Amino acid sequence: MKRQVGNPQLLRSMNERLLLDHFLEHGPSSRGDLAKATGLSKPTVSAALAGVEAAGLVQQIGSLHGRPGPTTAIYDLNARAGFVGGIDIGRDWVRLAVADLRGEFVGRRDVRNTARSAADLVRRVRSLALEVAGDAGLEWSALAYAVVGSPGVLNPATGRLDFAPNLPGWGRPGLVDQLRAALGVPMTIENDINLAAVGEQARGAGQGVRNFVLVSVGTGVGMGIVINGQLYVGGRGLAGEVSFLPAAGGEATGVNTRERGETEALTSAAGVAEAARQAGLPVGSAKEVFDAAAAGDDVARAVVEAEGRRIGSVVAAVTAILDPDLVVLGGGVGRNVDVLGEPIERRMAELGPFRPPIVASALGQSGVLQGAVARALGVARDMLFDRRAQAGGGSYAAGPV
Repeated sequence: MKRQVGNPQLLRSMNERLLLDHFLEHGPSSRGDLAKATGLSKPTVSAALAGVEAAGLVQQIGSLHGRPGPTTAIYDLNARAGFVGGIDIGRDWVRLAVADLRGEFVGRRDVRNTARSAADLVRRVRSLALEVAGDAGLEWSALAYAVVGSPGVLNPATGRLDFAPNLPGWGRPGLVDQLRAALGVPMTIENDINLAAVGEQARGAGQGVRNFVLVSVGTGVGMGIVINGQLYVGGRGLAGEVSFLPAAGGEATGVNTRERGETEALTSAAGVAEAARQAGLPVGSAKEVFDAAAAGDDVARAVVEAEGRRIGSVVAAVTAILDPDLVVLGGGVGRNVDVLGEPIERRMAELGPFRPPIVASALGQSGVLQGAVARALGVARDMLFDRRAQAGGGSYAAGPV
């Protein structure tokens, strides 16, 4: 029998990807460092390095002198070989960032969402994208990929965003196509809370944690799930919609439960503010309730205690099903772990024996944006290799991905 010889082009592509992954994780390295870390021979490293350098993906950044033997060249990823966009569209804010191939932001703006309609919001997102790219000295059209974080779940059958009641008109037919056309670059739309979990995994409290959940309590209530290091969204993308859990501590009246769950109606920022008003506290927002509680107001403290118990009920239910190693609390309400932590723990102790560590989001308001960039980078880096494979492994001009 003849010995089967592997596809040389495939092997070279795999070796090049191995080097790029090393640069992404470890930064600047010499040929010797690369050979030691990857297990490849030095000639193989040199060949793969020449390929990615010719493609503009890697560049020599310096050299080491003073050692016995020849000068040692130091290489690193050319982070400006391509750029991606991350967009976080919420009811109150729109946040947009452009990042290089290392995920470092080269431009970012956060603006109030003052749009009067879904169409107006699409126009404003496009305008913001052009401005942020311009701040970074780029053309938005040069970006390889963009990911949009949005409330709701994209329904692949209808092309509409379901369960996005906090953005009026956001679920209407044709909206997604209009957003794609307005941005004009390859893109996808993902649930904002799922992206917040991806952000925590990439750069926040979830780094190095194989199984965790992010429970977000703010304008809405939702959860992102990471299992065995991978985002879990369920069969139809609806996993983590904890807003539809039965309400803890009383039923919510007048709620359209096909769009907004009881738990969201009572536990969201609007629910906290409404509970405070019903208790006789003249406030307009959940933040004012927490501020009053911090200042010693007994009524506000009672409202915050009740909110902590409701969140504790959600966390207890989730923990009994998923057994996460960590629970991350995010959102404008949820990340107040300093005041919500004790009532959450007391409620969980009443409901069962489960005690996962509970921490506040490490990324705060940037979680969705960081997750969107992380997802976009995963696609953009793969696109680099797809183009290289289509080109038959030959070098091509450096520049935007």
